[in-house]
Amino acid sequence: MKAFKNWNARSIAMAVDLARQARADGQSVSFAGGGTDLLQLVKDHIPNRPGQGEPDVLVSLKGIDGPSRIEMTTGGGVTIGALATLTAVSESLVVRDRFNAIAEAAAVVATPQIRNVGTVGGNLAQRPWCWYFRNGFPCYKAGGDRCFSAGGENQLHAIFGGGPSYIVHPSDLAPALVAFGATFRIAGSGGERTVSAPDFFVPPRTDAQHENVLADDEVLVGVDVPAPAAGTRSTYHKIMDREAWTHALSSAAVVMQMDGDVCRRASIVLGGVAPIPWRVPEAEALLAGQRVTPELARRVGEVAVTGARPLAKNAYKVPLTRGVVERTVLALASRA
Repeated sequence: MKAFKNWNARSIAMAVDLARQARADGQSVSFAGGGTDLLQLVKDHIPNRPGQGEPDVLVSLKGIDGPSRIEMTTGGGVTIGALATLTAVSESLVVRDRFNAIAEAAAVVATPQIRNVGTVGGNLAQRPWCWYFRNGFPCYKAGGDRCFSAGGENQLHAIFGGGPSYIVHPSDLAPALVAFGATFRIAGSGGERTVSAPDFFVPPRTDAQHENVLADDEVLVGVDVPAPAAGTRSTYHKIMDREAWTHALSSAAVVMQMDGDVCRRASIVLGGVAPIPWRVPEAEALLAGQRVTPELARRVGEVAVTGARPLAKNAYKVPLTRGVVERTVLALASRA
């Protein structure tokens, strides 16, 4: 493993300034929160940021207090610091009471040990887990000019939004945050900016190397989730090939505003099937103003996979995703 310097920041502003200074000196820099994915990348000699080498400097964010907080806002929403651990999110009474899908998503990431250390920011900004990228192949994500999965081993790859790269985004939190209409706060040398959750993630057709909009001198500070409407219910359902330390084969974050047994509005965002959290507005539209029945839930599941374009070895994800959406919508509508 390459030797590197570790600099401890006491504030976000200090972290950004340390990173700026290091880059001015020609050094490669990575920000470190929980560090679970970063450590693996360093061990495997994989850049944490596209276009950079292995880090010469790690700017540790662990000593910064504010971005680890989870607080309810005056308007009934919640602000979640990017350094909050996944365990803290999953156990937060505020999140569980009003934003259950977010808590459920945090609770199924990896293992308890990793959730105790892994952070919200790390889960959202982690790099792909495609076996070609993680094993040193010169693919798009590594700065190359091809996607080896397109004609290779693609059992775990995208059925939506693929090309030229067919990675799937590994975050469990991402679909839930998109479904709730969250906004992300980002800090950098140019100051602080906010982007909507969908706009944070970058599809490969826009930029085949990057997975998000973070510039090299920027760090995710926190997530703001607006107050849910009255009658809102939500859940996150994840299908894995084993019980722990793995990513979704397919998942669905579903948020429904219910009025009795009638769904007034719905948001359905898929995970594990696309390079970005994948929203299915046509399926959502079927639920608007309707009483949710088994037949309607079946139709919603069918429409959710209408645009799927599976590769040679991952067609199983189409019926899997259809079933995930159908079962999740029906179960959530019947929940008291």
